Amino acid sequence: MSYYIAVFKSRSATLNFAKLLKMNNMPCAIINTPSSIGYACGISVKFLSDYFFKVKELLSRQVSTSFDGIFTLDGKGAVRIF
Repeated sequence: MSYYIAVFKSRSATLNFAKLLKMNNMPCAIINTPSSIGYACGISVKFLSDYFFKVKELLSRQVSTSFDGIFTLDGKGAVRIF
């Protein structure tokens, strides 16, 4: 299964977003931000790629200045997809 990583600049925004996903019945996990992304608060939200459009919709409704992007990892490192 493939997954994406939502990256935020603050820990509180990361934790709040994970809580929001869980409240909307979307499984997710808090992970250490991969070093290939190279910035952010140190933790990120990992979610299945199947939920990408639902996650994108939630992000558009909850505009956060702390949101920094959605990434996927390939063999070369992190790739920003949104």
